[in-house]
Amino acid sequence: MKLRIDGGRILDLVDGSLTSASLLVDDQSGLIEAIGDVSLPADRVLTLHNEVLLPGFIDVHVHLRDPGFEDKETIATGARAAAAGGFTQIACMPNTNPPLDEPGVLKYVRDQAEAAGASQVLPIAAITKSQKGGELTDFAALKEAGAVALSDDGKGVQNGALMLAALEAAAKAGLPVAIHAEDESLSGKGVLNKAAAKRLGLPEIPGAAESAMIARDILLAAETGAHLHVCHVSVESAVALVRWAKQRGVRITAEVTPHHLLLTDDIITRDDAVYKVNPPLRGERDRLACLEGFLDGTLDVVATDHAPHTQGEKEQGIAAAPFGMVGIETVFPLLYTYLVLPGLMSLRDLTLRMSTQPAQAFSLRGGVIRVGGVADITAVDLEQERVIDPAGFYSKGHNTPFAGWPATGFSSATISRGKLIHTSEGVELSE
Repeated sequence: MKLRIDGGRILDLVDGSLTSASLLVDDQSGLIEAIGDVSLPADRVLTLHNEVLLPGFIDVHVHLRDPGFEDKETIATGARAAAAGGFTQIACMPNTNPPLDEPGVLKYVRDQAEAAGASQVLPIAAITKSQKGGELTDFAALKEAGAVALSDDGKGVQNGALMLAALEAAAKAGLPVAIHAEDESLSGKGVLNKAAAKRLGLPEIPGAAESAMIARDILLAAETGAHLHVCHVSVESAVALVRWAKQRGVRITAEVTPHHLLLTDDIITRDDAVYKVNPPLRGERDRLACLEGFLDGTLDVVATDHAPHTQGEKEQGIAAAPFGMVGIETVFPLLYTYLVLPGLMSLRDLTLRMSTQPAQAFSLRGGVIRVGGVADITAVDLEQERVIDPAGFYSKGHNTPFAGWPATGFSSATISRGKLIHTSEGVELSE
């Protein structure tokens, strides 16, 4: 089946210009066959109304909770939520039950994603068996089973000698290592950044807990030549360390979340676990440092760290509730509204950070719109403003701190490998 997309404007990732054109995609090859005018023959036609066509977004850090925690999220619900957010590829972290530490569990993830028929789900495999930080998994076998990276996300690898061995093995396997940077001897049982912790009388997670482990792993990556990917950078010193490593030629990429770009711990004035996340929301100086690092390219990509939990879990209060926020359905509208529209960055640069650069960082297909390229596309309505309403999420998780925020730039259609996997109301599809 060939699908033609009419009425959209294609973003040029070189100069940022927008050009009205039709796209012809094929769901068998999964490729873009032609870019041209409305005379292109097709089996079905998707008619847009001046939306902007962007390469499908790629999120290299999500939690799908499946297997083991399906009350929070399933691979199917997470993949559909991702499609609604304009994402065509998402990489899921291994902290499930059982964890993604052997090929059979990775096959389960891929099979469930294929059955869901929504966004492509790419498993990130565990660094250590059962994520216990004791024995390395079989990196070569996990790569053969479809792993795109390695991580013990949710827990940092505390043993430096083991991390050195992991980076050496990962370099041989050709897999990036995505680190949850947290020195637990410094973070202890902390739950909040210093100011908010003091305000609510709760234990602190100091920024040094993050930066100390990043510094260690940068030195180990330099020694081994491995690709180090730093997850959810949140603190000024961490941005500086990543910048220094890049200047020294270390093979390193880094991500930042929308909540660390837009929020600070000043918002935490009461015991509401919707604001509990790890690393925690920091102060304004750290937020500005993350924003500067994002704008100047030190922090390569946006990643949501989409972390759904049940309402009951989040109602326990900050001390007892699990860490995490959802974000896969709202990240582009939030960053377009609060970074692009005020002139802090261009639509082109935001698209690069959400599509092209994640593809490059994790050696994935996609990230561009071109003839012969993979047909991963999202159509974004840059005109219609909506208020973020968790009740309308496709995700099972509603734990977002952005509820009630006005935003512009929601996806009206998403195409993955030539297949239409999401449309919003008002989009016209004809046979």
